[in-house]
Amino acid sequence: MHSVNYLQLLSIVFEAAIAVLFFLIALRGKSYFYGLTFTFVVYVFYDLSKLYNFGVSSEKLSYLFFAATISALWSAWGEYKK
Repeated sequence: MHSVNYLQLLSIVFEAAIAVLFFLIALRGKSYFYGLTFTFVVYVFYDLSKLYNFGVSSEKLSYLFFAATISALWSAWGEYKK
């Protein structure tokens, strides 16, 4: 495995850790963090599917990534409005 793959795996681990932290924050009553949790879970799945070729079509990954972006926007907007 190349050093780039190790770096990518480390990035995926960090993305997963961020997703867990956002989920824990959401459980403390900041419901908009559920959207950020979803966003980072999608990032983890997206990166893993690209790295290990899960066989998910690029079109489906694009829709999933778009949903993650909308989710992050919804979360940010919700926190901004408070």
